[in-house]
Amino acid sequence: MINAYAAKEPGGKLEAYDYDPGELGQYEVEIEVESCGLCHSDISMLDNEWGLTEYPFVPGHEVIGRVAKTGSQVTTLEKGQRVGLGWHSSYCDKCNTCLEGDHNLCGSAQMTIAGRHGGFADRVRAQATAVIPLPDSINPDVAGPLFCGGITVFNPLTEFNIPPTAKVGVIGIGGLGHIALQFLNAWGCEVTAFTSSEEKQKEAKELGAHHVLDSRSDKALEDAAGRFDLIISTVNVKLNWDDYIATLAPKGRLHFVGATLEPLDIGVFGLIMGQRSVSGSPVGSPATIKKMLEFAALHNIEPVTETFGFDDINSAIERLRDGKAHYRIVLKHDK
Repeated sequence: MINAYAAKEPGGKLEAYDYDPGELGQYEVEIEVESCGLCHSDISMLDNEWGLTEYPFVPGHEVIGRVAKTGSQVTTLEKGQRVGLGWHSSYCDKCNTCLEGDHNLCGSAQMTIAGRHGGFADRVRAQATAVIPLPDSINPDVAGPLFCGGITVFNPLTEFNIPPTAKVGVIGIGGLGHIALQFLNAWGCEVTAFTSSEEKQKEAKELGAHHVLDSRSDKALEDAAGRFDLIISTVNVKLNWDDYIATLAPKGRLHFVGATLEPLDIGVFGLIMGQRSVSGSPVGSPATIKKMLEFAALHNIEPVTETFGFDDINSAIERLRDGKAHYRIVLKHDK
């Protein structure tokens, strides 16, 4: 039996929940969970905001732990190896998308917290392809958020071949944005943080921003016209997107990684006249996650985290709901 924490209804409190995972699949591994990040996506799924949630619902998709069991056909991972598991727990490994290395875009990819139980548990299972070894030089106590928030903001750098000379803006300095600043600075870019919080301006520079732009100021946005090669939006709220598109250089890109639920209200002429683009992306492929971890290890990049015990899981959820988390929350088992 696997001992987990589950909600029985939308928005419900997480309670102890045991389930029988059945026989381990031949291409699966079972991970003994050491810690697991708490992400806004866990709360969206808990509340069934996306209409995907099945109850009882076990959240958790930023897992760090050690391989406890391996299926008979698993050759890439070994028992006792420290690993991470993120948003996806399996892929078809047969479609052209998978064969080209873009597993994260596989139409049959299965989410770790949809259609199966996630990592808020003592153990969790996943296909070996989706489980990535953690470099020894990365601190496992804070590494969980790299497997969702981290790869989400790293993926565009490789997907769009962003050069180190690029001028890049980041909208929203929170759970995603604070990691993006670190990656972009280490990548070599000239980094600007868009934030409406005076409290975050100093910390944004400490995290890697060369400049901070007050996103509440119309004049500041006007003065930045034509500046950025790339803007990464990490927020989930509606903004005046035309104002941000106007800050893009010719051929610049406004890229969404934050799940803004409202339709984008964008004037087409701002795109046409500057040959600009609007795009979005999910998490990265296993190969890109591996590359991200190597990059993070090389440049000592870590998420800023707060730690809670699993026995205090509902308090952690309320802190994240209230917007008080700084910047990511990691849940740990007492051992």
